[in-house]
Amino acid sequence: MSRKHYKTKKRKMIVSPEDRLITAISYFVYTLFAFVCFYPFYYIFINSLSANDLSERGKVLFWIKGLHFKNYVDVAKVPGLFDAFKISVARTAIGTTLTVATAAFLGYMFTRETLWKRKLWYRLVVATMYFNAGIIPWYITMRNLNLTNNFWGYILPNIVAPFYIVLCKTYVESVPKELQQAAEIDGAGTLRIFFQIMLPVIKPIMATVAIFSAVNQWNSFQDTLLLVTDTKLYTLQFVLYQYITQASSLKALVNSSSASSSMAALATAQTATSIRMTVTVVVVTPIILVYPYFQKFFIKGIMIGAVKG
Repeated sequence: MSRKHYKTKKRKMIVSPEDRLITAISYFVYTLFAFVCFYPFYYIFINSLSANDLSERGKVLFWIKGLHFKNYVDVAKVPGLFDAFKISVARTAIGTTLTVATAAFLGYMFTRETLWKRKLWYRLVVATMYFNAGIIPWYITMRNLNLTNNFWGYILPNIVAPFYIVLCKTYVESVPKELQQAAEIDGAGTLRIFFQIMLPVIKPIMATVAIFSAVNQWNSFQDTLLLVTDTKLYTLQFVLYQYITQASSLKALVNSSSASSSMAALATAQTATSIRMTVTVVVVTPIILVYPYFQKFFIKGIMIGAVKG
């Protein structure tokens, strides 16, 4: 019996000129948007590596001119920079861990109908998103709690974050209730259900909250400005803030009297612009390197956590 071979023809999609035009415009708009987002980081990076005299005059726009690494060598010698870096890493790691754990647990508990007055507690937590007493009462409270010049002043005020709790609660509500009901039938308690059933399921929203919290902790410097006078507790962002506001004095500190005696020395002599650019790269790079690891959870966590039903 002979076999019949059937050849399948690939159908060519007919694209109208209007569709081609819309596609071209879409690519152009998205490319332009990507460039607008990427260029500021690129601009800062190339200026930190370019000749400082050219960078100061705004001559470095699209590529490196007069490549050198002296800016990073000089910044590495700034007193207290690495201590500030360690403080920032510690507050980001500890603060993010505790914030995520608290948001996940409270978000789960606010979905439990057995929680006494759960709607009241949830509304009180959400109300703090819209109302606050202000900086002065906050500072007085922190001082009365002995959280000034204290590392835990960075951590404790941010543990309960209403927005993150709302995200986690909404995500938990999207999880089928049959999972919890089956565990309850088997005799599991509230904590066991949370740790063994819910935690593996809500990892996407926890990763999303971790990104938000880590960026917030890493970039924060106002709490250091208001609460800390001990230089050993300065964060990297606060050091950056000091360098930007005192760029002229830092320039005089780093440069020697003979640094401007020749054109070659002038190209690598520290300026206010070079200080800002270099320290900004140092501060931004760690959080940029961490972000891709959580990105795969980020979109899923936001989409599921934001849609109910």
